[in-house]
Amino acid sequence: MHSVARACLVQFDGAQPVEHVWSMVRTRSQIDRVIAGVEANRGVVLFTLVSDVLRQLLQEGCRRIQVPAIPVLDPVIGALASYLGRQSRGLPGKQHLLDNEYFARIDAMTFALNHDDGQSSWGLDDADVCLVGVSRTSKTPTCLYLANRSIKAANVPFVPGVPLPPELLAAKHPLIVGLTNDPERLIQLRRNRLDVLHHDHSTEYTDIEAVRSEVREARRIFVERRWPVIDVTRRSIEETAAAIMKLLSRRQGADG
Repeated sequence: MHSVARACLVQFDGAQPVEHVWSMVRTRSQIDRVIAGVEANRGVVLFTLVSDVLRQLLQEGCRRIQVPAIPVLDPVIGALASYLGRQSRGLPGKQHLLDNEYFARIDAMTFALNHDDGQSSWGLDDADVCLVGVSRTSKTPTCLYLANRSIKAANVPFVPGVPLPPELLAAKHPLIVGLTNDPERLIQLRRNRLDVLHHDHSTEYTDIEAVRSEVREARRIFVERRWPVIDVTRRSIEETAAAIMKLLSRRQGADG
């Protein structure tokens, strides 16, 4: 509706519109507030109400205060009804379903970015899923993939000698999953990463014995905490995410 109004207004030189938006109007009292708002900020009213009762109330109120009210979807719905040979269902809010799904994905994406690599550990209990793993086990891209499925995912790195955050260990809500990888594959990934950053390779980060020890220690903690473990060595991000979603679905089914 905003796009329709703006597309029309560009045809009028010098017009400087001020928009006032009332969304998800479902009750008589909300209509009363809309009419009061229109009376205080007079202008053309464009609306998409499908409830006949609410439409009538709005149109009567606009006539009373002498402002035009235009049902912008009526011509489109009428043409579709004629072409399809059926009446519209007249269900309020149907046009918002995709918007709600979109905003859920955006919310999950924001959560994933804010809780990436151990950030904002105080909010871990708000996650649906929390991934724990050593460096280069695809924690971040997997979280972003899950976020695109509206799943709030956080990730925490396992760093040798550094205790996992107490907020993670105390978390009750999220499904916590340990990610592991073959040490030789990890070294390859880490060396590629260091090349991109122009860093020296001669560190424990890429030492085979140190990496093997790191992976063993991480797996030991996963087993101790009874967290499910996924080996990502031969898995794509999509396959890892699918396995996590299956675990999450199974857990939610058991809780239900």
